Amino acid sequence: MNFLAVFVGGGLGSVTRYALGLAIKRLGFMAPIGTLASNVLASALLLGLIATYSNSPDASMKSHSWQLLLTVGFCGAFSTFSTFAADTIALFQTHGLAWSLGNIAVNVVFCVATGWWIWSSMQPVH
Repeated sequence: MNFLAVFVGGGLGSVTRYALGLAIKRLGFMAPIGTLASNVLASALLLGLIATYSNSPDASMKSHSWQLLLTVGFCGAFSTFSTFAADTIALFQTHGLAWSLGNIAVNVVFCVATGWWIWSSMQPVH
């Protein structure tokens, strides 16, 4: 059952990433913006889910299959390190080192900061 949950979540996450990338291209943005958006959104969703699962007394929220479907499957497929790497190399080839390093910095900072903000905002107040 766990493999099926990851499989279904992965399919949904990859289709969502593809649709988001197409929508961003239609708006006229460069390719790395779609990758950045999917990685930031996946980071925020993943940390939000982790915070929800760890803080919820509701047993249904702790279903291992649902956690796998949403975290490993959906968030894992919605985010994309391989496309991030390819975009970074393409930026290096077309715009040089500064653009490629900027892409790395923006992705790391935005993904970690967004995930941290979501996770910390969902922690119980003591």
